[in-house]
Amino acid sequence: MGQLNLALTVVGGLVLFVGLLSSPLDRSWLSTPLFAFLIGVALGPHGLSALDPMEWGNAKRMLEETARLTLGISLMGIALRLPPSYPFVHWRSLLVLLGIAMPAMFLISSLLTHWVMGLPLLLTLLVGGTVCATDPVVASSIVTGGVAKENLPDSYRHLLSSESGANDGLAYPFVLLPILLLSLPAGDAWLDWFGRVWLWEIGGGVLTGIALGWAAGRALQWSEERGFLDQPSFLSITLALTILVLGLGQLLGTNSILGVFAAGLAFDQEVGGKERSEEDNVQEAVNILLTMPVFVLFGLIAPWSEWQALGLQGALLALLVLLFRRLPVILLLRPWLPAMRNWPITLIMGWFGPIGVSALYYATLVSSRSGYDLAWTVGTLIVLASMTVHGITATPFANCYGRWQRRRRERH
Repeated sequence: MGQLNLALTVVGGLVLFVGLLSSPLDRSWLSTPLFAFLIGVALGPHGLSALDPMEWGNAKRMLEETARLTLGISLMGIALRLPPSYPFVHWRSLLVLLGIAMPAMFLISSLLTHWVMGLPLLLTLLVGGTVCATDPVVASSIVTGGVAKENLPDSYRHLLSSESGANDGLAYPFVLLPILLLSLPAGDAWLDWFGRVWLWEIGGGVLTGIALGWAAGRALQWSEERGFLDQPSFLSITLALTILVLGLGQLLGTNSILGVFAAGLAFDQEVGGKERSEEDNVQEAVNILLTMPVFVLFGLIAPWSEWQALGLQGALLALLVLLFRRLPVILLLRPWLPAMRNWPITLIMGWFGPIGVSALYYATLVSSRSGYDLAWTVGTLIVLASMTVHGITATPFANCYGRWQRRRRERH
């Protein structure tokens, strides 16, 4: 119980600290995820040894479930924060990002791992699937907050939010494909991938999420019309919907992460954006509350010895993935992305494809399902690199773009 109380003290104190200093932290180089990670390292076995998750049980399993819950809450917040019609009006841009850019990022990351590490391609596909999604939790530091709202256009912030909301769940088939190919005959693996993974887990997850989100929205309208709903209950409904979709999705064997995003979009269509400003603030507060534990836990169980064993190859791979996984793809696809109206915002869109909680989730999932720890070791190293580099550059790049836009307006 002492470890539990210490963990509660640390998380509660961090959330209070970040909440009271949110504006200075938003404008500094130190992002909230990186700050939480460093606290975890300081308190863990490689620091003060005040907390040791290995004594609590299966640490990776704990991280997997914490990451899943964090992703669910974050994806619900994104769905409610977007304009209700955005995914339907801008479906072509989303189709390009999800149907072309995401598979390209999967293949580029896999090939870079194959080239640098010299491992069989099937094994490196595990790493490519783990890091191919744009993380919504880390991305929230780029698309929300005062600096982003002051300097970055809404079209960019909405597009990045939509992409990160949808591709977290859609990364699942890319993660499962190499696992199936490594464990089953090729014909059975492809049949299972198309039949079970795409049709049932992805398709079933989306349909389940839409049904639950629509039902919750209609129930909310019914309750409001009869005066049964107190105003503070609005938050509890969205949180309960998130937990319901996560739990039922797992019980049905569907993709619950993608289901939460679909549920949020369906719910928002029925509710029509009621109390949107209040809901934005509440969801951001909940995001902070859940972001801290997952990154503190990551800091506590970070595989330092495995990273050290990778040597310069690991550092080189992380650098190459950050440089080439996303930026060249976005530059090539710019003509089909109307929100990328000028080169500066295209470069920002290409650079900021952060890798975070979703990669932690898939890295632990790959480790538990395949028995290979490559995705855990390499994927978490890339997460650390992304947290550091994207966290440091988010505010300066946003400010630079804002100044460029203001000078441009003054000239015209």
